[in-house]
Amino acid sequence: MTLPRRAVIAITSYNEVFYPDGKKAGLFWSEALHPYNVLLEAGFEVDVASETGKFGYDENSIQGPKLDPESKKAWEDPNNALKQQLENQMLVASEVDPSKYGIFFAAGGHGADHDFPTASGLHKLAAQIYNNGGVVSAVCHGPAVMPGIIDAKTNEPIIKGKKVTGFTEKAEKEIGALEVMNKKGIQTIEQLLTAVGGKWIEPPHPWEDFTQTDGRIVTGVNPASSKSTAENAIKVFKSS
Repeated sequence: MTLPRRAVIAITSYNEVFYPDGKKAGLFWSEALHPYNVLLEAGFEVDVASETGKFGYDENSIQGPKLDPESKKAWEDPNNALKQQLENQMLVASEVDPSKYGIFFAAGGHGADHDFPTASGLHKLAAQIYNNGGVVSAVCHGPAVMPGIIDAKTNEPIIKGKKVTGFTEKAEKEIGALEVMNKKGIQTIEQLLTAVGGKWIEPPHPWEDFTQTDGRIVTGVNPASSKSTAENAIKVFKSS
């Protein structure tokens, strides 16, 4: 089966106050932008989808030092292609045809901690892409979607027994989010992935570029890993 050269980027629908400084969590801008650009440059068509068809930005990702030069330039451009898609062409996961896609990519942001674990529409979309021979990838908090993606051959989560990574507990503690998560009963990425048999790989440094590839599953640690996660997903796609 020839996989379609088309990717869907999954976005969190959560957009409520989360951080100790009173800012809202949501989509981390660069974690969608960098993969989007990498995929387009590699000749992919790219769509964006969320569980509800709605989304909001992580406020810490669109201001201050979290905006790298590429993300800042894109954010300040009202005609940026990704912004236009997010605001005008967001798809509802349950209404998306999985047969159109060869890559599923879950972008991060702390919002993903809230809705990805129970996002059945995203789970089914990603599972069908994977079961069709496609690639499932995620960065930072995006791997929160992984436990719900079921392998049709085993009826188990696709990450069971697979090497995976994501935003670390050390990093959560450093930014003051771990205490908030504990109070709200929100599991860390490590807890979510290991609970279903994922083999957690701790990066040497929580803020540096680091990814893991195991079969057709690709995961990345943080915003700095967004490009390489997408690049590695494309490599796996080409070899599939």
